[in-house]
Amino acid sequence: MGYSDSFSNPSVSFVSGQSDYAPYFYDNGPDSLNGNMALFSISEDTPVGTQVYVLNGTDPEGDSVRYGIAFEKGTKEYFTVDSKSGNVTLVSELDREHQDEIAALVSITDGRNRVEEKVRVFITDANDEQPEFLNLPFIVDVPEDTPEGTSLYKVQAADRDLGSGGSVSYYLQSPSTTKFTIDSHSGILRIKPGEKLDYETTRTHFVTVVAKDGGGKYNGKYQVMTSNATITINVLDAQDTPPAFVGTPYFGYVYEVSVPGSEIFTVLAKDGDEGSPNLIHYSFADGSGGSYFSINSTTGCISLLTYPVQLRNELFELNVKAAELGPDNVELGYAITMVTIRVVDLNNHPPTFYGENGPQSRFELTMYEHPPEGEILRGLKITVNDSDQGANAKFRLRLVGPGRVLRVVPQTVLNEAQVTVIVENSTAIDYEKYQFITFKLLAVEIDTPERFSATADIIINLLDTNDNTPKFSSEYYIARIPENSPGGSNVVAVTASDPDSGLWGEVKYSIYGSGADLFLIHASSGIIYTQPWASLDAEVKSKYNFYVKAEDTEGRYSLAEVFVTVLDCNDHPPEFTDNFMEKTMVIGAPVKIEAVDEDAEEPNNVIEYSIMRAEPDNIFEINRATGEIKLKPYIKSMEIVNNITKHKDCKWSLVVQARDRGKPSFSTTTVIKIDITEATPLKGPVADFLMQSRDNPLKALGMIAGFVSVMVLVTIVISTATFLRNNKSNRIMPARRIIRRRREPPPSNFNFKSLFSRPSTASGAQAEEDPEGSVRESVESPGGQNVNLNNNSPWPKPPKPPSAPRLPPPPAANYRPSSERQWPVPTISGTLASRGSKRLRHGTDSNISDALVSELKMKLEKKIQEANKGGYYC
Repeated sequence: MGYSDSFSNPSVSFVSGQSDYAPYFYDNGPDSLNGNMALFSISEDTPVGTQVYVLNGTDPEGDSVRYGIAFEKGTKEYFTVDSKSGNVTLVSELDREHQDEIAALVSITDGRNRVEEKVRVFITDANDEQPEFLNLPFIVDVPEDTPEGTSLYKVQAADRDLGSGGSVSYYLQSPSTTKFTIDSHSGILRIKPGEKLDYETTRTHFVTVVAKDGGGKYNGKYQVMTSNATITINVLDAQDTPPAFVGTPYFGYVYEVSVPGSEIFTVLAKDGDEGSPNLIHYSFADGSGGSYFSINSTTGCISLLTYPVQLRNELFELNVKAAELGPDNVELGYAITMVTIRVVDLNNHPPTFYGENGPQSRFELTMYEHPPEGEILRGLKITVNDSDQGANAKFRLRLVGPGRVLRVVPQTVLNEAQVTVIVENSTAIDYEKYQFITFKLLAVEIDTPERFSATADIIINLLDTNDNTPKFSSEYYIARIPENSPGGSNVVAVTASDPDSGLWGEVKYSIYGSGADLFLIHASSGIIYTQPWASLDAEVKSKYNFYVKAEDTEGRYSLAEVFVTVLDCNDHPPEFTDNFMEKTMVIGAPVKIEAVDEDAEEPNNVIEYSIMRAEPDNIFEINRATGEIKLKPYIKSMEIVNNITKHKDCKWSLVVQARDRGKPSFSTTTVIKIDITEATPLKGPVADFLMQSRDNPLKALGMIAGFVSVMVLVTIVISTATFLRNNKSNRIMPARRIIRRRREPPPSNFNFKSLFSRPSTASGAQAEEDPEGSVRESVESPGGQNVNLNNNSPWPKPPKPPSAPRLPPPPAANYRPSSERQWPVPTISGTLASRGSKRLRHGTDSNISDALVSELKMKLEKKIQEANKGGYYC
């Protein structure tokens, strides 16, 4: 045995008088993965590249060792080893079914001595093989009379795996639909209990058998493998079915010109066991042929034995027997049928149609439309007859008329037949298309040279049924109606038709749906109109939709949807918020007015503004679309304004018109007084507040009145406290009542700290001290609501009627502490004063502020006067 590497036997060498021992492997026990690979086994599904083992050994002198692995020459190398670490890696795929063990030489060396050992690595099985059927293909021949439960075939399959993965069990696909069953262990195929094979029904069965192994692990997962094979089962015929005649019933004819020996008719019988048929023997049963007829026992041909004139009867009924002969001519089974033989004469009579009262060429029937398909028209009692005999009395029946509506049975007649007319197409028998249908019934001889024929008219009068549903002319209707239409106005007319006759064709209309409350419909005409009390308003609702129903007398109906659009009319004039308005205009900035038109659609609600009259004239211009009023471009300063008016009056009047674009067009006017001011450089919270409040004087004056009240109340408190302190010898100050409140988030509407930064109290205000000693204040606004000056109250108090602030009584005249700072006490028309010694700048800033305060004061006094007249404040 040669190897790819050369090895030497273990040896001991002496160097410098010392022993040099060879290295050696550690022994490994079962299931160990560390040592010399003895008793090592590996699964065949181990992936290539996996580290499967560690070669491990030592040198007695403690020298480092290296490892190696080699295989026989010409064999496949399955492992490699790292010479330093001894890690053994799988480098080729394993297949236990191809090779179940691997021989290898493992070595260890210390550089001087080398030790090698021969090892055998065992390959363990994984479930990677599927069962394989043996002796394919599977074809089985089974007689049809095989008893149930009989073993038919043994299926065999082999699996090369070991253990449970190599065991095989069997079962059939779709076992509920087959006549067979299989033993899961032995693979024996049997006929299922309660089932029988029948050659005449099914001659071949295909059964799919599945071979399944016992399952096992492969690549770390449990799997079961299967294989399929088809078993072909051929059913063999058995002698279990008697003969059967073909083409019954049988009729034969003897003509006037026939002679003895003439062939009249031939019967045919076949063995029911078609797989292995036996001979058939024909004969007359019970001697019914008498001396007039004979039958060929092999062919079944019936012949005449005498002349027709010697036949005593016109009709003969012969019982023919067909017997199945087995081996040795043993009768196995038989069948009997009747052959009717009629004696006929020459063709001298044409076909004739008969009714209840004799020959008839017109048949009439009254029936309802759309009879069921396949129904027999029993009202037509028609018989057709040809008095000739044999072929002379054979003719064909046909219906000529609307195609595929009716069919006639039979189509071929011998001598005589009852004619049956059957409905073939129920849809075509429609009263709405035609009230009666006419057909021609033809009878034409087939095999005679004369081709005699006869005709009869069939007239079917139709009666109507309620087979149609009323149908609207459209699936939906769209209507438009002006909003100012009076109650009872027509909206739209819907139409539906029903082609049925009489009461069935009368249509009644009704209306329903959530949008139908304002509408009515005439039950007969279909005219939809508004309720007498209905008032349509496009501004309230402009779209309606609802359903209309067309119904006949038996409740058959159809629906359509109606969409009604209320057209907007120009019925609302533009409206200003007030007939008289006062505005303050800063030179260079516009003043905007606005009117509202409550119409729903354009152009009825589109407003255009214009100046009707102005005093003085040609001073203002207005934006027609937005309502912004501006001074003419040349007016750029108060000096120009003062030069225009003689009295130095800067408050001018305008009459502004707002007109909509509807037809007819409506307009309204308002008087606007505009106070002209010049832009101010004044900055700070006071100026901002005054500019923002120039159009809302009530709010501004309320704030001013509250501020004045706070200052008055502070003065009273300080004076009273000083007076009481001086009058008491012990100089005890009066106890201060502290009201503690829960801290609240600041309001988001207005901040008074930016305007009044010094805390004070006044009439209608409350002061309180927080836990840190700071005083929080709230002042009552002109509208009766409490506003927290410290911005820590989110909600105002409930409104109450405003009242003018009452001045406090003057302080004691005999004492005024010099240390107390004196605050001016404003009147109801007072002005704003700054804190301490600071005052508002005069000149341009002071003039603008005075103008704004004056304007706010005028508007407030006007509001109070109007409220006093009405008995309430607004």
